[in-house]
Amino acid sequence: MIIRKEKPLEAGYTTITTLDGPMLLDFGILKLNKGDCTTCSLDLERAWMLIKGKVRFSWLDAEAVGERASCIDEPPVVLHAPRQIPVMVEALEDSELAVERCINEQEFPVRFYAKGEVKTEIFGAGVLNEASNRTVRTVFDGESAPYSNMVMGEVINHPGRWSSYPPHDHPHPEIYHYRFFPSQGFGISVLNEEAFVVHDGDSSLIFPDTTHSQVAAAGYAMYYIWLIPHLPGDKWLPTTRYYRKEHTWLLDKGVKIWPEVPATL
Repeated sequence: MIIRKEKPLEAGYTTITTLDGPMLLDFGILKLNKGDCTTCSLDLERAWMLIKGKVRFSWLDAEAVGERASCIDEPPVVLHAPRQIPVMVEALEDSELAVERCINEQEFPVRFYAKGEVKTEIFGAGVLNEASNRTVRTVFDGESAPYSNMVMGEVINHPGRWSSYPPHDHPHPEIYHYRFFPSQGFGISVLNEEAFVVHDGDSSLIFPDTTHSQVAAAGYAMYYIWLIPHLPGDKWLPTTRYYRKEHTWLLDKGVKIWPEVPATL
């Protein structure tokens, strides 16, 4: 299912998904004008990812300032907090943040992720003639933050390349939220046997056990935030990807493809 951005997001919080929906997460975009301030003390686990701008996070007796000019070129800045802890977000410049929330009774320390503290990897390099190169930034998941009930990360889908590839699924629902550079760009999100064109500001809701993969149009960098809730007794881990059997040969080390391997009838 694709949620279209019908018009530019207004200042304040825009809801995209809710806890009582099939994604099992509250997810939305928070836009703050310079000088705006908001405080959250919900009885939910919460994470704020800075997409662009400059903000000051304040909680208990601590604070941290994060700044990000480009979500494509710079790693994310994130604040991750347990339920009920009051967190204030103050915009030092016009700013935009992705907000993820879920139910979690477990207590854990508030953590601020600076740019240098986010795991960054290049997936797909050196195989398939570089057709699936992408930059994957994982803020936290079931392995790095076992106390959390959710996952947060982002991907830069290199122009003309595939990601979420080979096609795979998992029992956990997943949300993708897209941005493009330049902003008039587009990509294709493939959910099972259906293909959807996605644009800047759109979101893709990937239901449980739905096979998914996607590609960015040539010339356009496709950035997307990915969010996953853990399921009871089933944490999402870096290994929780179940590839479609007919495509698993693409994962073989040193796999050769056409034109390295001649096509035969």
